[in-house]
Amino acid sequence: MGADIGTDAGNETTGTGDGEMANDDDGTDVRSVVVPTRVYKTVTVFSTLFAVVTVVGGFVVLDVATKRASVALSEVDPLAALAGVALIATGAVTYAFSTRFQAAGMGNGNAKDDTDERSHDG
Repeated sequence: MGADIGTDAGNETTGTGDGEMANDDDGTDVRSVVVPTRVYKTVTVFSTLFAVVTVVGGFVVLDVATKRASVALSEVDPLAALAGVALIATGAVTYAFSTRFQAAGMGNGNAKDDTDERSHDG
């Protein structure tokens, strides 16, 4: 289980199968997209806004479909319920996709792996 899946001439690791992400030579995730800071901020703001609105809207539609969860299963509007679940999933996928974007200089985005700062815990 802990064996390497494969490498590309030592330039890229594809993970160990234990939940590790694939990394480039500079330590960044190969799935991340490095963009200018202005684009990163724009993508982050608008994708988060879109995700929040669609998730909340999805719950509202789901609430309407089930009449505030007060009706029997046979009385639930299935199309509205599916639309609500689809909106929730769309918001989740949008947010998950937007987390792949990084501004130049952000590194791997994992602060716990940074060793250049000393702990001042005692």
